[in-house]
Amino acid sequence: MGLLSNYLRRTVKGTQQVPKIALIGIALAGMILAAVACGQEAQTPVKATWVNPQIVGDSVSVPVNEINNNKMVHFNVPVTAGGKLAFMAYEFDGKLNVRANVCPPCRSVGFSLSKDTLICDSCRTTFKAKTGEGVSGACVDYPKAAVPYEISDGKLVMKGDDLLVAYQNTNEAGLP
Repeated sequence: MGLLSNYLRRTVKGTQQVPKIALIGIALAGMILAAVACGQEAQTPVKATWVNPQIVGDSVSVPVNEINNNKMVHFNVPVTAGGKLAFMAYEFDGKLNVRANVCPPCRSVGFSLSKDTLICDSCRTTFKAKTGEGVSGACVDYPKAAVPYEISDGKLVMKGDDLLVAYQNTNEAGLP
């Protein structure tokens, strides 16, 4: 008979106490289950935190530590006529990334980061975190355009014109 069936036979009859090997097996199984659960938790998408950028003239900045602390942030940049444009910043593969934070067909603003993938919080379309290129889903033809930036005094600094171009490129990507 196998170890488990032998153990069950003995404990059901109540003739013997639980063997040490069974206790070790149960403890080992618990450790394996805990490791699996921790691995699944680490795969949970990172939801972005909204932050307020500093805007001075044509310069828009976000503290780098906000991105490091939150893993992913969103921020709005006001434009004329009372509107605003949304952007995201996150770290992927040791590099900071800034992209337009809009999914034009579903009219969503908001993405999460899961490993190497950006996920639209509304339609669930996925994009490559490294390039912004669409992977799968309804809005795949609208890649998330990158925004050039510099790092200065602990801040991620972008130019207003570059932000606008990235936003327009994202919005117009899937148009004929």
